[in-house]
Amino acid sequence: MAETVTQTQETRTKARKAKKRRRHLKRLCVVLAALVLATGVCALINVIGDRGNLKYACSYAPVAYEEQLKPEQDPFGYWCFTADRDFKVVQLTDVHIGGGFLSLGKDASAITAVASMITAEKPDLVIVTGDIAYPVPFQAGTFNNKVSANIFANLMETLGVYWTLAFGNHDTEAYSYYTREDISAFYSSGKFPHCLYQAGPEDVDGFGNQIIKVKNSDDVITQAFVVLDSHSYTNGDFLGIRWWYDNVHPNQIEWYKTEIARMNAENDAKLLLMDSARAEALKDLSTVRSMLFFHIPLTEYKDAWEELAANGYENTEDVKYITGLVGETGKAIYCGVGDDDLFETVQELGSTKAIFCGHDHYNNFSVKYKGIDLVYGNSVDYLAYPGINKKGSQRGCTVITTHTDGSYQIDKYNLYTSGRYDYPADFADDVAMQYEDVTFQYFKPEK
Repeated sequence: MAETVTQTQETRTKARKAKKRRRHLKRLCVVLAALVLATGVCALINVIGDRGNLKYACSYAPVAYEEQLKPEQDPFGYWCFTADRDFKVVQLTDVHIGGGFLSLGKDASAITAVASMITAEKPDLVIVTGDIAYPVPFQAGTFNNKVSANIFANLMETLGVYWTLAFGNHDTEAYSYYTREDISAFYSSGKFPHCLYQAGPEDVDGFGNQIIKVKNSDDVITQAFVVLDSHSYTNGDFLGIRWWYDNVHPNQIEWYKTEIARMNAENDAKLLLMDSARAEALKDLSTVRSMLFFHIPLTEYKDAWEELAANGYENTEDVKYITGLVGETGKAIYCGVGDDDLFETVQELGSTKAIFCGHDHYNNFSVKYKGIDLVYGNSVDYLAYPGINKKGSQRGCTVITTHTDGSYQIDKYNLYTSGRYDYPADFADDVAMQYEDVTFQYFKPEK
């Protein structure tokens, strides 16, 4: 009898356990179904929203040039413009198009800002110093970084403006759908004729190490724009949680040295063939004039600003203040964590007179440090920093005007207050509501 009771209890226990497992299984199925449904809904919203922003990006009229310069590839494979007039470059940085359902409105604002500035400036060339894309899922709603690249590339193609880019850390995150190599192949596919991006030498680290030249009608290089990949995170910080950023690598610096030497030789050969009067007028171009563009600032940006701050924001022997401020908190200047010899190489070669970076969205200062202009570009970002869409002092572009003698002028324009840019009426209303100044960590007294 006791054995029968025990068997009955065991049967009931098994039945209860089976019933409990079935309940758990049902709950799991409900949760999985909900996740599948939510994923599907999000994917659908992403597709619809991204098509909307892509259509919006393609809705602009082409920039109305009086005389647009068209580049050709030189014998070394580099793009080259020929100009006997001033040449205008617009530096954009940190556009941060999310490309997902969570960032649709802010992406539209970024598109509007870029189109407004480029339409007004009518540049011969646009150089973007990183972070076109921002595929961070909890802010953008997607891991798909190609969507952002596609929206931006189509915007530039619609505007009909020649452009290239340096990669930033966010363009290809470790968790993004597409790698740096994938996005590099996308930009250099030939689908976008106005995109002058080149992947660069295969034996040099990174993607997008390239040079774009400006020559005069004598075939002498009057300015060379050198673009470098400053890479992403380093020292095992794959997700960028510790903000450990990489530096330009030694073989990139060697490539830069080699190319500067080759361009010097190229100019020297042209000068030797000229009549003496013309050669004398252009002799200063025997050492080619060049500028550097990349995403992550050099440690010299930090050294220069800290030296200026330590001197009460008065000029020192090595640092001459030009414009702008530091608005980042914490480290203030988020440069590479390692050492590199790029700045020292720049000094040694005497070719590069100005360096341009992005990365730190609230930093917009320019200084002359040991004879070299160190320039933060004005950022575009509406998305990556919490509340940055309601800030405005840092948002705009940098305009670089190079002259036929190799000299140049650098101007920074704010998107909202410069009076140079027109927006759609609803965007202007948003600006009026959203604009507020940044509280900067460091201050430079007005003189």
